[in-house]
Amino acid sequence: MITLYHVPQSRSMRVLWLLNELDVPFQLVEMPFDGSLRSEEFLTRSPAGRAPSLEIEGERMFESGAIVEYLCERFPERGMGQLPGAMDRMAWLVWVHFAETVSSHAAALTVQHVVLGAQASDATKRIEVARLRQCYAAIEARLSTPVENRDYLLTGGYSAADICVGQAVYMARHFAPLDEYPELAAWFERITERQSYLDALPGKDSTRMYAQDFYPPPAS
Repeated sequence: MITLYHVPQSRSMRVLWLLNELDVPFQLVEMPFDGSLRSEEFLTRSPAGRAPSLEIEGERMFESGAIVEYLCERFPERGMGQLPGAMDRMAWLVWVHFAETVSSHAAALTVQHVVLGAQASDATKRIEVARLRQCYAAIEARLSTPVENRDYLLTGGYSAADICVGQAVYMARHFAPLDEYPELAAWFERITERQSYLDALPGKDSTRMYAQDFYPPPAS
C-alpha cells in the first residue's frame, strides 16, 4: 500500500498529481500547513518536518524529487519517467529537478507574504520575483525550441517532468504572472486541463497555504 502525507498547494502536490497519473491505489493523509509538521510523529516520516512523505510497502521516503524518480521507476509501464538509456533521460532529469529551482523562489515568497506578513522584506520580494521571471524565461525558451510537436518539455511527450515543473509554476503564479511568456502560459493551460491535475487541487474542505490567488509585488 502507498500512503502519501500531503500539504495542499505545497511540493507534495506534484507527488499527488503523479500518483493520479500512475493510476495506482494509494491512501492520502492531508496535513495542515501548521506546526503539526514539526510533531515528533511526523518527524519520523520526514526529518526536516516538510511534506511530502511517502510510505510504500513499509518503507518511508521524503523529498519530492526522489519520490518522483522512484515512482516512475517503480511503475515504468505508465510512461511518466525515462529510464537510463532512454533518449530523453538527460532532459527528463534536468526538468524534474529544475522544478526545485522554481519552487525554492516560490517558497521564499510564500514565507515573505504568508508567514512573515508585516515583517516581510520588500527587497527580498523583488529579488525573488525577478528570479522567478528568470525561471519562466528558461521554460519559455525550452518550449519555444523549433522541434516537431513541442507541446511538452520533452521531445517524447508528456511526462513527470511536466508535472514537477507544472506544480512549481502553480505555486509561482501566486507571485509572478505568466502574461509575458506565451509558450509557458499555453503549456501550463494544456497540462492543467488534465484530470490528474484537477484531482490534485485542494478540496473544498482542505486547508490551504494561500489565502488569495495572487500576492502583488511591492511598489517600486
